[in-house]
This record gives sequence, structure tokens and C-alpha cells, in this order.
Amino acid sequence: MTRNPSASSDRTTFDATAEAARLREQTRARRRHRHAVSRLDRYTLELLALHDAGSTPAELRRWLADRRVRVHHSTVARWLRRQLAD
Repeated sequence: MTRNPSASSDRTTFDATAEAARLREQTRARRRHRHAVSRLDRYTLELLALHDAGSTPAELRRWLADRRVRVHHSTVARWLRRQLAD
């Protein structure tokens, strides 16, 4: 196997820190979740207040059902996790 003499000079100019930063930025861009607007977003203040008062996702789902918003309690739980993480 023959070595390319210019390849060794490329290694001396290789900046691992800059390359790692570039890779991290690519990872962040790929990880970004692009959430559509949720039907629950309209009730954000009420849902968060009820959650703070101790309501479970199933209870919040029933509260939403009274307002003719049909969702599964696991959807409410995921929505809450996303809201509380922000």
C-alpha cells in the first residue's frame, strides 16, 4: 500500500475539537423534533394548572373530553412531558 504524501500533511492540520463541534451541531440538527401544533395547545394554561393541582393524564383527558377534544391519556402524558421539559 502506498501512502499519499499529502495525506500526512492533512493530519497535522486536522482539528479534532472543531470537527467534534461540527459533528455535535449536525446531531443537534438531526435530533430537533418538529412538532405539529397540537389540539392540546389551545388548553395549555388550563391543563398545566390542573396538572399542578394534582390531576393525572387520565383526568386531564376526561376534562378535555368534556370540551369535545378526544385524545388518549398517553397523548396527554406525552404532551405534558414536552411542556414541562421546555
